[in-house]
Amino acid sequence: MTEEAERLRRLARIAAIQRDARLDQLRRAQAARQASLSALAALDRPMTEEELPLVPGALAALRYAGWADARRAEINLRLARQTALWLQAQADARLAFGRADVLRRLSDG
Repeated sequence: MTEEAERLRRLARIAAIQRDARLDQLRRAQAARQASLSALAALDRPMTEEELPLVPGALAALRYAGWADARRAEINLRLARQTALWLQAQADARLAFGRADVLRRLSDG
């Protein structure tokens, strides 16, 4: 094997490692984002009559709605950050995947 071919083979291995790391980062960003989306969905579920007595339940529902609004705002901020990280992780993973694929093809042939 020529020195150039060996160099390409090593670069392809490094690119594959980077690709795998970026894909793992993408999976973690997606899981964090999905957890926030699930938390938002859970806040939208109305409470049933069985969960709250009528009059005290109405007061509790109002308090809950205020709490849920504040919580929703907090989760939405976190979700925006997570979405930005997720989108960046997707772009990084695409780049790493393409780089690894090109270097693998060059080193194979």
